[in-house]
Amino acid sequence: MTADIPLSDRLEDDDYPAYTMGRAAEMLGTTPAFLRAIGEARLITPLRSEGGHRRYSRYQLRIAARARELVDRGTPIEAACRIVILEDQLEEAQRINAEYRSRAKREAPDSSLPGAG
Repeated sequence: MTADIPLSDRLEDDDYPAYTMGRAAEMLGTTPAFLRAIGEARLITPLRSEGGHRRYSRYQLRIAARARELVDRGTPIEAACRIVILEDQLEEAQRINAEYRSRAKREAPDSSLPGAG
């Protein structure tokens, strides 16, 4: 499947699972155990290679980095994962809300027109 997608496109894709567990841990300055723990807490779910090895995307690494920041400040890992999940849900809800407001504004009748409003 990925062989059909040009390499340059895969490298630009935030969701492409390009990083092994070891490389991801190195980039985050953490251990593979930390990545396993946030996986067990269901913060991120790495894809698996054909050989069964975990592979992480850039998006997942950003999420993991946020969890690590919280853990480094003393937040228990389970709580850090929940906080990051809630932050992500809030961001998505705000994005959807902004889309609805924008659509409503475009579709609202122009009150300056006679008979409008």
